[in-house]
Amino acid sequence: MKYPIIAAGVLVAGMAHAQSEQPTLTVYTYESFVSDWGPGPVIEENFEAICACDLRLVGVGDGAELLGRLRLEGPRTDADVVLGLDTNLIARAEGTGLFAPHGIEAPEFDMPVDWDNPTFLPYDWGYFAFVYDSDVVFDPPESFGELIDSDLSVVIQDPRSSTPGLGLLMWVKAAYGDDAPEIWEGLAPRVLTVTQGWSEAYGLFTEGEADMALSYTTSPAYHLIAEDDPSYAAAVFEEGHYMQVEVAGRIAASDQPELAQEFLRFMLTDGFQGVIPTTNWMYPAVTPEGGLPEGFETLADPDTALLFSAQEAAELRDAALDEWLNALSR
Repeated sequence: MKYPIIAAGVLVAGMAHAQSEQPTLTVYTYESFVSDWGPGPVIEENFEAICACDLRLVGVGDGAELLGRLRLEGPRTDADVVLGLDTNLIARAEGTGLFAPHGIEAPEFDMPVDWDNPTFLPYDWGYFAFVYDSDVVFDPPESFGELIDSDLSVVIQDPRSSTPGLGLLMWVKAAYGDDAPEIWEGLAPRVLTVTQGWSEAYGLFTEGEADMALSYTTSPAYHLIAEDDPSYAAAVFEEGHYMQVEVAGRIAASDQPELAQEFLRFMLTDGFQGVIPTTNWMYPAVTPEGGLPEGFETLADPDTALLFSAQEAAELRDAALDEWLNALSR
């Protein structure tokens, strides 16, 4: 009877050793991505099923905080892949010298814009919008001017830490150009509070603390599909809506370059893209084989899409941030 016990012990030890030999891929992303209700847990399971590795997803605040963390850590960062930057941050991210070309022949993306960036690959996209509950707000604004003239309260995110917050700056700048400071002066009384990230802002909204929240035209899909509540909607503005394209890239100093590249390839397949619509509640960059979930056809589709190039966004950021700070500090 001792032999089977010894053999079992050897087997267990061998399995433990094999597990310890598995490489680890560390992906920095934003907090909501790794939450229990976000895409992280399912994507981790799907990738580990094919990679013979340990996928370690690390939540780092909101999207814009990722870049600050990377700059602080530099080439010694633990990250192999960074997932959660967007087009407004790409130029600044490339300027750090921390990222390597993805080296992947990308598929044809299902997005309203063409994509040919050699460093970053998109994984989802959407339009920024102010979301409201139609059982509470009966006459939603149809422009920034109508929002300014209303008595509605909104919660927004800090552009220094949040990609939606930075997206709002770009939205106002794209729609109004040199008149953006006047728009911010008008909006300031409507802003109930500014949060560090999206989750906190949207939570305040759903708890009834504000009439509207800066989010996405796709956000109502969550309430419709997950909660069977059709009352939430995105206000459609006549100025158009600014796009967000979220991206991922691999770190040049990674000790797992091939595995990082494998993850980026996986990111463009159904095992990743099919998870995005009903967990990250955005449009996938590549429509999965089964198409979009039922309910997405009800979402607002803006007539005008606004988007600065990565370089334009980088050049405009500081001035737009100053306009925002000046208006909200009065």
